[in-house]
Amino acid sequence: MSYQPAVKVSLIICTRNRASQLAACLKTMTRLRSLSPWELIIVDNGSTDDTTAAIQRFRESYSGDVTALVEPLPGLGRARNRGWRAAQGEIVAFTDDDCYPDPHFLDQVVVGFGEDKRLGFMGGRILLHDPTDLPITLQEGEQREELPPGSFIRTGLIQGANFALRKAAVEAVGGFDDLFGAGALFACEDVDILARISAAGWLGAYDPRPLVYHHHGRKTEAEASRLMRGYDRGRGAYYAKCLLNPSLRKVYLRNWYWRVRKQSLGRSSRELVAAAEYFARAVAHRFTSRWRRDPAGWPHGQA
Repeated sequence: MSYQPAVKVSLIICTRNRASQLAACLKTMTRLRSLSPWELIIVDNGSTDDTTAAIQRFRESYSGDVTALVEPLPGLGRARNRGWRAAQGEIVAFTDDDCYPDPHFLDQVVVGFGEDKRLGFMGGRILLHDPTDLPITLQEGEQREELPPGSFIRTGLIQGANFALRKAAVEAVGGFDDLFGAGALFACEDVDILARISAAGWLGAYDPRPLVYHHHGRKTEAEASRLMRGYDRGRGAYYAKCLLNPSLRKVYLRNWYWRVRKQSLGRSSRELVAAAEYFARAVAHRFTSRWRRDPAGWPHGQA
């Protein structure tokens, strides 16, 4: 294992109205060990609970490099944008406010990017922290999977709770789409940016070495079902957006077709309705000149 201590990492945590979960997450930051310089960036996405106080208490007790920011407009895509744009690191890593990174998380991220300079993004393992929580929103794969440029990026392979991006790749595609992410119109802000980075010519990978533990707290089927319905809508909008990119249209249309054939009618219906909503918004924004194209040729919401 070879380290590159000169490579700085920015670890970004976005949060909204989950003060107690955030406090538990931040406690684990003191256990992170890295041979590389790193900074912590916390983005409060317009919380109305005790999140501000929780962040302040942490800053008073933490001796490391930490920056606290506020993104008042709701949407995880917006919050992630606020974070990476303030980042000083060559690599921007993300975890969620209900996750606990392994102590060696940062070094494993640095190693992964150091092994291949063509790598624009990577995601890691997500294991269940509390065995009484439902086994959902996890990624337990133990084998590395490489994603060549222009790949079909399937949802679930790399998740927002544990992924990292080369900052140059994020800049090349204009950042996250503010129409996507929790609190916005559609979920899947994470896989959307990965697809755009891939379309722009970067290599990607799922790598099991970076590890986080997810303490999501969902214990009932009703909670899980509500979450999955939101993911269905996000996935539909994500596929619709990919169909607007000529370089990805064929591979996404083929994969979406086979997915629809195999899955339930309810899930397919939610995907198709969300796709129609996305297409309608794309057309409307183009006609009103409020849409722009990023360097990869993707229309997306104004940040």
